[in-house]
Amino acid sequence: MIKQDILARYLEPLLRGDRKACRTAIEGSLQSGIPANSVYVHIVWPIMVEIEKLLRADKITPVQEHLATRINRTIVDQLQNKLPRRPRKNKKIVVCCAPDELQELGAQMMTDLFESDGWKVRFLGGGLTNDDILAFINEYAPDILLIYGTAPKQAPDVRRLIDTIKSVNAWPHMRIMVSGGLFNRAEGLWQEMEADLYAATALEALQVASNDNLIAQCERRTINRRKKRRQIIPQGVPAVVHNSVQ
Repeated sequence: MIKQDILARYLEPLLRGDRKACRTAIEGSLQSGIPANSVYVHIVWPIMVEIEKLLRADKITPVQEHLATRINRTIVDQLQNKLPRRPRKNKKIVVCCAPDELQELGAQMMTDLFESDGWKVRFLGGGLTNDDILAFINEYAPDILLIYGTAPKQAPDVRRLIDTIKSVNAWPHMRIMVSGGLFNRAEGLWQEMEADLYAATALEALQVASNDNLIAQCERRTINRRKKRRQIIPQGVPAVVHNSVQ
């Protein structure tokens, strides 16, 4: 378990934008025996969440948030190659997110941790249209589409994306997972939008995605719901999934 003083030693220089002090804090954690994946999950991730809370509460400025997020991204980039590499799984995931930097950081961290866990991962980032995402998953045929960090203004587009995927039913074995942003603040929103899976944190996302029993329960729960939907194919979206991209 990471001690609170370690988090405090990292957060304080992070909000000042002191890159050197932040690197020193992380390097000290690694040298003390804390593995890179624990630094991801128990230091960088909760600090990222805390920064988001502080910004929403107007306790830090947008400049402080930008400085902190950019430093965190640099730290994550440096840690990525230190993550353990577990045996390859025959599972694929696509990660997309809101376009702002704070949410892209969270999505990037989830991407890195799934890759470390043996998943074949494609990180789309933010700023793509629903048509772009639909076209890609049609080619890639992932087991899971993970939508991370939705903001209130993006919720209608996310709802339309989920509705389209369910209505077309061209990817019956793909599950839609949502996490972060509005989904972490509005209880039950993921169910209202008819996503299949929800995870509050990166670690929880790994656990949920790897739980075959939960996936099977989700499939039984949603199969009748899908049958009730009109089978409308939006313009430009093929009804049959192409062969997976290897």
